[in-house]
Amino acid sequence: MQLPDVRPVVAQPTPRRRLPVGAEITSGEGVRFRVWAPRARRVAVVLERGAGAPGVIELGPDEDGYFSGAARAAAAGTLYRYRLDGAERLLPDPASRFQPEGPHGPSGVVDPDAFTWSDEGWAGLTLPGQVFYELHVGTFTREGTWEAAMRELPALAALGVTAVEVMPVAEFPGRFGWGYDGVDLFAPTHLYGKPDDFRSFVDRAHTLGLGVVLDVVYNHFGPDGCYLREFSATWFSERYRSEWGDAPNFDGTGSGPVRDFFVANAGYWIDEFHLDGLRLDATQSIQDASAEHVVAAITRRARQAAGPRSVVIVAENEPQQVRLLRPATTGGYDVDALWNDDFHHAARVAVTGRHEAYYSDYRGTARELVATARRGFLYQGQRSTWQRKPRGTPTAGVSPARFVTYLQNHDQVANSGDGRRLHALTSPGRWRAVTALLLLGPGTPLLFQGQEFAASAPFLYFADHKAELATAIRAGRAKFLSQFRTLAASLTGRLPDPGDLATFERCKLDPRERDTHGEAMALHRDLLSLRRGDALIGGQAGVDGATLDAQAFVLRWSGDISPDRLLLVNLGAELLLDVLPEPLLAHPPGLAWDLLWSSEDPRYGGAGTTPIESDAGWRLPPEAAVLLGARRPDGT
Repeated sequence: MQLPDVRPVVAQPTPRRRLPVGAEITSGEGVRFRVWAPRARRVAVVLERGAGAPGVIELGPDEDGYFSGAARAAAAGTLYRYRLDGAERLLPDPASRFQPEGPHGPSGVVDPDAFTWSDEGWAGLTLPGQVFYELHVGTFTREGTWEAAMRELPALAALGVTAVEVMPVAEFPGRFGWGYDGVDLFAPTHLYGKPDDFRSFVDRAHTLGLGVVLDVVYNHFGPDGCYLREFSATWFSERYRSEWGDAPNFDGTGSGPVRDFFVANAGYWIDEFHLDGLRLDATQSIQDASAEHVVAAITRRARQAAGPRSVVIVAENEPQQVRLLRPATTGGYDVDALWNDDFHHAARVAVTGRHEAYYSDYRGTARELVATARRGFLYQGQRSTWQRKPRGTPTAGVSPARFVTYLQNHDQVANSGDGRRLHALTSPGRWRAVTALLLLGPGTPLLFQGQEFAASAPFLYFADHKAELATAIRAGRAKFLSQFRTLAASLTGRLPDPGDLATFERCKLDPRERDTHGEAMALHRDLLSLRRGDALIGGQAGVDGATLDAQAFVLRWSGDISPDRLLLVNLGAELLLDVLPEPLLAHPPGLAWDLLWSSEDPRYGGAGTTPIESDAGWRLPPEAAVLLGARRPDGT
């Protein structure tokens, strides 16, 4: 298109910015642009469409390779790109707040203050008592939009969920994807709606008493649509490499603006979208030898951005480094909670019997499940036979609530190969029993979308990329799953194609199954009601545990605020305990045990529950869980 002559920027004091980079609407200036481009000698903003377009604004140099300047005629909705050193090629803004045509198109100016919030009284989240629910916006509903997802929030609140954890939404290429290949970290993907649609989702969640936590990826950028190298040669590390691509440069030459970019991004989501926390993806691949690790800086900035509100920072960390949970004053990263793969792996092996690939270090025994309840991680420095090295760190003194436990998440469901969920991989009784362990256990539970109604839809790996990348992704996915010998045999030649639209469409939930799968819904609703209403189970009371045989165990909650509770879980055949050499089964003085809940209730599809305790001993039903409460012999 024909553009007018370049207009030079007029030197003037720079107003205070919300972010170190990006396009910001400022009083009296229109839109002020700032970009880090040390690779360039000249930078111009090309206004392509909307207010102020067509036009070219030459930016002035700031310190440390930044360029900035204002376009008085630009406004919210103006589409723009950057031109470096007079080149014909135009580049999107690395700190774009919106990419209405995807990552290769122009960036859009957004006014974050134009949205009217109604959550003034919302205080945020603290970790105790939370029940997380992981969802993928594109498959959570048939429409795959923020607006459609918002309509389902009342059902989650009624279920007993307290916080929604949204899989990554930073702009990524293609028509669909998981979101972990994001390239524009400040721009919610256009596939789900506009930025204000995301704000509406959060605002509605808060009116229902639900928090919203966002999964963010700070360990790599996606392979398509990332233009950062055009702006600076020091965006990526020369010393480290992520298993998913080039690692950001957090500690090398020229790393200061890179760190600032990521730290600002954490605060941006909390500030401009009123989010209640972040889930940090694969923190073991965020490599930094600085005096303050960038994860600690990210956590600090997120809390600052929240102001008086409380936020929860959760980290995924495969090596299980408890240091992340320690206070910053003692060299930690001040994270609130860590995902607990050990619980998932032990529970999955317990109910499926399969322990191959990264499940090789687990046997699914009662001893393992008791250990996760009492100590969080199973591996705290012992040698992993699968990894051939020590794994994990000690958890002494760490509250069990600081470990997020789950039976399903996006990775683990997809890693079944054909996307089958746990209820389809085990017996109904074992599935109900282990669900009770998840939702009544001392960890902070996380449900994956559709888990509460035993969704029939699978969850597969899907990613829409251009042909050459799609071929590599198919091969990479097949190679990854080949570590599972049973999958290598059963899925040869028929692994779902990640780039096929049908693969994505198969994963969309049918919300009508909340009604048609009533037994599963009742199971989850009742367990979450128990967790919420019981002062011991839902509180911070101490929990102890012991094995009763290889597949049966007991957990006991004791405290001053309520009579003791026993959760008995038997994943094997019916078990008769005619002798009771286990102190945790003893009645509290002057009290007896009363059945409070059973996974064998016919409302859940069970066969009913006979008395647990009799003169002949204790009889535990097969593949079941029961909750007992202490009471006086007269029933009071």
